[in-house]
Amino acid sequence: MTTPRTGTLGVPGARIHYEVRGRGPVLVLIHGGAGDAGIFHEIVDPLAERFTVVVPDRRGHSRSPLAAPGSTPRVAEHSDDIHRLIGELSEEPALVYGSSSGAVVALDLLARHPDRVRTALAHEPPVIGLLPDAAAYRRLFADVQVTHRRQGATVAMQQFLVGVGLVEGTWEMPPPSQLPPGIGELMERLAANEPFFLEHELCEVTAYEPDTDALRKAADRLLIGVGRDSLRQMPGRTGAALAARLGLEVTELPGGHSGYVEDGGAFAARLAELLGDGGLRA
Repeated sequence: MTTPRTGTLGVPGARIHYEVRGRGPVLVLIHGGAGDAGIFHEIVDPLAERFTVVVPDRRGHSRSPLAAPGSTPRVAEHSDDIHRLIGELSEEPALVYGSSSGAVVALDLLARHPDRVRTALAHEPPVIGLLPDAAAYRRLFADVQVTHRRQGATVAMQQFLVGVGLVEGTWEMPPPSQLPPGIGELMERLAANEPFFLEHELCEVTAYEPDTDALRKAADRLLIGVGRDSLRQMPGRTGAALAARLGLEVTELPGGHSGYVEDGGAFAARLAELLGDGGLRA
């Protein structure tokens, strides 16, 4: 992976670490819960051949500390951060890809700051309020928080991942010592982000209600992505439900909820296909 240009942007209540690679139209990648900029390591280099790829750590994650540790950022604060970051790096609207919680941020950015967005691709935003079984998921997430407080992040993350259908059975992260140096460091950062995700992001983000009126007005610049392998999982279902609510077709992406890790080459090629001319609906 190429060495990025790095920067820090001061914003109200936080300092945002970000990485920049490549040249061309600005493409911002927004990570999901417990992630950081490194989660996109499989796709940043191929995308940087066509775009200026900008990847921040969202506030409260890894290298983007909060001014008030222990506080719960609102979705609007995350999207305001991206709005400011785009303005810092470009005079033009940006292409935006958001994954999971990051997809919710992308939706809020488009709804509240449409002037900053050329096209937004929201990949499986967990807007559970659109599901008929939303109450069951809210109970699950409340139980996950209780588990976190009583038994720790590892057990709670397992309960969460199984509960939303992202894994089956017992799942364990390989020890960092068994991973390549750069990936081992990434995994350590992601593990350190898990308590923040469980306590301060999980219920906050999944309670978000998208501004469907504002999104309909910008529908010609919005793609709702769902993984080819995750249509029946909770995040895939919420993505499909949002697309239906907005009268949009689902945009199929390679792999599942984390297709950018599962098959980085195919995923990067699909993003380039969809966004290479500012929003091709192929």
